[in-house]
Amino acid sequence: MLRIAVTGAGGFLGWHVRVLACVLGWPEPLVLTRAELAEPAAVAAKVAGADAVLHLAGVNRGEPGAVAAGNVQLAAQLAQGLKQCAEPPRSIVFANSVQAGNGTPYGDAKAAAARLLADTGLPFDDVLLPNLYGEHGRPWYNSAVATFCRVLAEGGQPEVHVDRELSLVHVTDAAARLLGAPADGTWDPAMPALRVGVRELADRLAGIAAIYRVGELPSLVERHDVRLFNTYRSHCFPGHYPLALPRRADARGELVEAVRVHGGPGQTFCSVTHPAMSRGDHFHLAKVERFVVLRGSAEILLRRVGHDGVVRFAVSGDDPVLVDMPTMWAHKIVNTGTEPLVTLFWTNELFDPSRPDTWAEPVEAPMAVRA
Repeated sequence: MLRIAVTGAGGFLGWHVRVLACVLGWPEPLVLTRAELAEPAAVAAKVAGADAVLHLAGVNRGEPGAVAAGNVQLAAQLAQGLKQCAEPPRSIVFANSVQAGNGTPYGDAKAAAARLLADTGLPFDDVLLPNLYGEHGRPWYNSAVATFCRVLAEGGQPEVHVDRELSLVHVTDAAARLLGAPADGTWDPAMPALRVGVRELADRLAGIAAIYRVGELPSLVERHDVRLFNTYRSHCFPGHYPLALPRRADARGELVEAVRVHGGPGQTFCSVTHPAMSRGDHFHLAKVERFVVLRGSAEILLRRVGHDGVVRFAVSGDDPVLVDMPTMWAHKIVNTGTEPLVTLFWTNELFDPSRPDTWAEPVEAPMAVRA
């Protein structure tokens, strides 16, 4: 259990780092804001005695001069504060880039930032990160994956102007590397990469979107299949849900197709929940989970970890719909009726008690991680 301080905590990588720290059971990270970075004394006071400072803050887009100056300035401010610290942190971990020192304004600025942090004399871990993708990335900023997912979620088609090979790492794996978390099967600090061309990536995501548009599930055979799908779903939520299910009726009665999977493993189970009772109050990092109410009435509640707003869906067995739980959103289902609630659940993987990927987090109570 480590006490860490983080710059850039409100960004894409910062949010995933804080979620994983929560999963690991560590204290809530100390957040260094940009205003505090500009005050060396504030930095020194906040990071005193910390096990590690993770420097994630940076400037990725903009005019080349502003990008270069911004990255160097942020590192210089942090270094100045660290040098004034009476009880320095045990180490500095820098979210650097594989582009460091490549002759571009951005790459050279990242290399200069690394030198400034190394010059503090503290143990220094310079982590060269490739292209990161994952849930809730900013389109047209964080990655091509985020951009393509947003375009597809809005009903468009991605445009590829220049095709080249990308090396993509899921952001939770990068967070595990930065935090020094050992691999557990859900995350991997070795940062296994997906090597894919831009056009192939666009086509792959378009295929996922086409299948999922009608509630069917794409092939989820390997880890990047699952993570690309979860990334796409983060751009669909909550506006695409609940999604109506195909119904078939004849003289015998009715049939509802709750789950159609295009390859890959899975597990289906059913529950009965008594009136006023609930199930859930947890979140998943990678697991895909589907809820379908077959009998009774219920409310499904969801809250993104580290955020305040609660999304609510009223659902009923009289008109079955599906709601898929987005990863890193705490969720639960509450029986709002007077009769037993019958719910069908599907997950994309067999339940493994040694690696459940189920992390306790109340939907409607104070959060362990805040933005």
